[in-house]
Amino acid sequence: MERIEAWSDFNVALAGATAALAGLLIVAASVNIGAIIKERSLTARLAAAVSGLALALVGSALGLIPEIDGVAYGVSMIVLAAVAAVFQAQAARLIFANHHPANRLRPLKASVGWIAPLAYLVGGVLVAAGSGAGLVWFAVGAIVAIVAGLLVSWVVLVEVLR
Repeated sequence: MERIEAWSDFNVALAGATAALAGLLIVAASVNIGAIIKERSLTARLAAAVSGLALALVGSALGLIPEIDGVAYGVSMIVLAAVAAVFQAQAARLIFANHHPANRLRPLKASVGWIAPLAYLVGGVLVAAGSGAGLVWFAVGAIVAIVAGLLVSWVVLVEVLR
């Protein structure tokens, strides 16, 4: 298996980026909190985005633990992905329950949030099984979590007021 330590620079950069973006997302939400809490699906999307960023942040931090065992790392990521998926399931349920005419992109809004937890789940299984390819799945999941976090930040900061 590819060594987890080989990904340390990536994990350091990712931990900093996701921590900063999670803070930005929370600040963006606080600016328009009155409008956000009026829409249950939006609060659920916000929670799912934060959980995706937390998944990337904690996953990166775990990858920085010296000499972490691949099985322990993989299983930890499976558990974290499952927790993030709970938030995404709630968001998807509420997105589909919202039949407002402006919510015409329900399937896209509900499905995009699943990519990061699924990538981490696949990566966790592969890493636990001894395959270095799982580390690439973690990277894909992290990048998707960041993009999703940026999109939700935009929605809660600007689009919620339109």
